[in-house]
Amino acid sequence: MIFPVIGSIATTSVVSIEINNTISSAIKKMFEHEHRNIVIIDDNVYRILRVSDILNIKAKKIDLNSSLKNLELLEIPTLNRDKNILHTLEYLSCEVEYICATNDDGSLYGLISHTDIISSIDPDTLMDNFCLLDFLKLSRRTKWIGKDVKTTDLLYEMAKNSFESVIVIDDFTPIGIFTTKDVLKVIEKNEDLNLPISRYMSTPVETISKNCSVKEALDFLKQKHYKRVVVVDDDGKMSGVISQKELIATTYSRWAVLTKEYQHELSEINTALVKKNIKYKEIASRDPLTKLYNRYKFTELYKSSFEAMIEGEHKMSLIMVDIDNFKKINDTYGHNVGDDVIVQISQTLIKNLRNIDIVCRWGGEEFVILLTSAGINNATILAEKLRKYIEELEINSVGKISASFGVCQINEEDDLKSAVNRADEALYLAKKSGKNCVKQQIK
Repeated sequence: MIFPVIGSIATTSVVSIEINNTISSAIKKMFEHEHRNIVIIDDNVYRILRVSDILNIKAKKIDLNSSLKNLELLEIPTLNRDKNILHTLEYLSCEVEYICATNDDGSLYGLISHTDIISSIDPDTLMDNFCLLDFLKLSRRTKWIGKDVKTTDLLYEMAKNSFESVIVIDDFTPIGIFTTKDVLKVIEKNEDLNLPISRYMSTPVETISKNCSVKEALDFLKQKHYKRVVVVDDDGKMSGVISQKELIATTYSRWAVLTKEYQHELSEINTALVKKNIKYKEIASRDPLTKLYNRYKFTELYKSSFEAMIEGEHKMSLIMVDIDNFKKINDTYGHNVGDDVIVQISQTLIKNLRNIDIVCRWGGEEFVILLTSAGINNATILAEKLRKYIEELEINSVGKISASFGVCQINEEDDLKSAVNRADEALYLAKKSGKNCVKQQIK
């Protein structure tokens, strides 16, 4: 069968402990088996104790001799071991990266990780031509830090934000990685946390080119037994990090095609796949950071809106927005603060636009807004209002920021490329005029 059952790929040698044991006994067992987490058995409910939980326990000074029952531990999803692997898809967005395979009586049979799911995928069925360079536009940014960051500060942030891994960079070149496995080593050896993270990071970092395909990335993960790929540009500079979960999501559309070819084997889950397909189409249309439409979905919406404009003989306009001095924000405060700026700008745009307007994260610090029933004058007035709303924002760490706007009206001969080019020309005029202003482009 092309899609295996869960029991055939589950890991049966699971490190576990009953919930009535102490926290210290669970941590000791993790150290003994060199695991980054341990399954906590609570009758027929299965929970997980992770490194991030241990960091929070230490931060809150919880007594290690107290019972595991006192902790609020995440529950691991469960599926019967005879279920088809496609049933795991709906759990890939869960915070926990594992699924428990259970026997018919609900007892634990084994664990399935994202690694197990990836290993069950035949790379020959994937999108050979899907380049990581394009995929990085959709991928959520992973935490990057400088080599001199103090270890104690990083551990605090990992606990606070549940980071599984952090890439250590020097002049934007990845020189090390610090994962939950490294956290365990630091805690177990009671290392000096005031030393820089470069002292404890794992090095060197194995990277993959942004020009590689998804298939090559999956092959890399399988060979190296890694949970993520670190992607660099042609100069070896950091481009991003893509997790197993994100790579699995890209394969879903291909899996949907295969289900049609093997319907006689998958008839029992056809209904479930229809529901999941709707869910994954929505995920694939959104930018992970801002939740705005991404460029691919925007292209589709532009085409349908353009057809409606021609048929209805009404006006339509395009606004291009670019955050001013964004590189300086990233260089001064770091990429995570830069991400916060992008999110707050996107929320400001959504809050002050109509439901019929379409806003997209075009890429980096750029946004594109399609006003489906507004001419150039009304579009310019709206752009000026948005500019003022952004100018009035007060963003933590950064303070006041601004954005420049380029506006054009859509003509009957415009495709998306030509419309964006004209809005971009207006945006260039805004930048050239001193930034923080709105300019029109009239063909």
